Amino acid sequence: MARHLITSALPYINGIKHLGNLVGSQLPADLFARYQRGRGNEVMFICATDEHGTPAELAAAKAGQEVAAYCAELHDKQAEIAKGFGLSFDHFGRSSSAQNKELTQHFAGVLADKGLIREVSENQMYSHADGRYLPDRYIEGTCPNCGFDSARGDQCDNCTKQLDPVDLINPYSTISGSTDLEMRATKHLYLCQSQMKDQLNDWIDSKADWPVLTTSIAKKWLNDGDGLQDRGITRDLDWGVPVKRGDQDWDGMEGKVFYVWFDAPIEYIACAQEWVEAGKGSDWERWWRTDKGAEDVTYTQFMGKDNVPFHTLSFPSTILGSGEPWKLVDYIKSFNYLNYDGGQFSTSRGRGVFQDQALEILPADYWRWWLLSHAPESSDSEFTWENFQQSVNKDLADVLGNFVSRITKFCRSKFTEAVPEGGAFGEQEQALIADLTTKVRAYEGFMEDKEVRKAAQELRAIWVAGNEYLQAAAPWSTFKTDPEQAAAQVRLGLNLIRLYAVLSAPFIPFASAKMLTAMGTEDDSWPGDVAEALNALPAGHGFTVPEVLFAKITDDQREEWQGKFSGTRD
Repeated sequence: MARHLITSALPYINGIKHLGNLVGSQLPADLFARYQRGRGNEVMFICATDEHGTPAELAAAKAGQEVAAYCAELHDKQAEIAKGFGLSFDHFGRSSSAQNKELTQHFAGVLADKGLIREVSENQMYSHADGRYLPDRYIEGTCPNCGFDSARGDQCDNCTKQLDPVDLINPYSTISGSTDLEMRATKHLYLCQSQMKDQLNDWIDSKADWPVLTTSIAKKWLNDGDGLQDRGITRDLDWGVPVKRGDQDWDGMEGKVFYVWFDAPIEYIACAQEWVEAGKGSDWERWWRTDKGAEDVTYTQFMGKDNVPFHTLSFPSTILGSGEPWKLVDYIKSFNYLNYDGGQFSTSRGRGVFQDQALEILPADYWRWWLLSHAPESSDSEFTWENFQQSVNKDLADVLGNFVSRITKFCRSKFTEAVPEGGAFGEQEQALIADLTTKVRAYEGFMEDKEVRKAAQELRAIWVAGNEYLQAAAPWSTFKTDPEQAAAQVRLGLNLIRLYAVLSAPFIPFASAKMLTAMGTEDDSWPGDVAEALNALPAGHGFTVPEVLFAKITDDQREEWQGKFSGTRD
């Protein structure tokens, strides 16, 4: 039994996330976790809310709440939405946890002891209008590298170049819009990433199987311009992990907190500790410490491309730099952006369909199928209501839903609500079994390789094969002349429903559960042998005709939603 540690990028706490956030990390991670569990492997799938930093403070202030109370409330909301989408986390933690606080301070102390943290006296942008130092991301201006006019003070989203606020042309505060900014002296701690450059480069080079998107971004940050730069890990804020050197005070760092990018990835480890405290497990170290059993763990991370630099360079600098036996990531699956109807999804700008809104209008599986089958792997992809309607109606309703409905209703009308006996599989059935065996093995290969869209295409092809068989075998015609053979055809069709339920569970878990329930079985064993799997429900086994699995989206519904979700949110 293989062991898989799976993490998805932590969703930020400042509000409900949009569908682009879902498909860029959590949903494909859940797909992979569900698949590996289905294959009988041991899985730990963890995630958490990312709760520190200025955006949390500002969102809390806007909501008229204390930041701690605000974060607690939003964590619960995000957890509820995750459950609504069927995200099968073993634990959904919080980066504000006591475990993450202690572990972050531990890493800082160890890195300092290793000479990988230095103190820097620097000038930081101060906004008179806001009465505070501005974190880099709350300063925007024109990128000096590509001319993009909404570059942030830490990075340009257009060309991905790492920046400092002083590099920006015509900088302004994104909080107040004020240009009345000045540089003031302050002291901060920097992680000496530059010392790790060669080690990081060799480590990345060893990952020949990583997606090009992942390695190209990492290499760009390593080698562009002056190469990998040291990076500040503290901020002048109230909300966050207090700066300490292990459990000791850090002279000169009083009143400062660790920068959110430093503590957030450490929460992956802390989340496993929270998992134990929550009574869900007993040994987190066997997942995270290579001296305690984690050497046989395969660790896969899922994230959008904007998170790649932190997971290929900064977090590995923390892990490698510590010199301690922590588990390093084995594979990073990164995604491009999902755009919305001719523009971009944006939480800050309130553009696009948000996760709570999506669940209000349609069940989760409709969204899961469309998002995964259109995952932005090789390039950005775009959500349009027309494409969504077409995909749901053709793939889910016409192909899968129609198959389930036709075979169960036919069996009920001509036999009973039990798997019919009689007849034997002939050439048509054997040809279908051979075809399905090939397709199932291909599907497994795509799932193992985290090729999400290809896996979805292969799964659909498996559904189509059943429909084509049903159409060609035509048991409703066979029944007139050879009821015994029609019974065999129907028996195969009913077993196909169970097979489809098992194979489809990673993509559409709710519909999968409905299919298994309708077939009167809890047998969700993976089809190692397809021929054997298609005899799992014996003659005489009872079933029920399920309600419609997937209702078609009408033109009127599509037009209504297109108008209702026109890209803004109050």
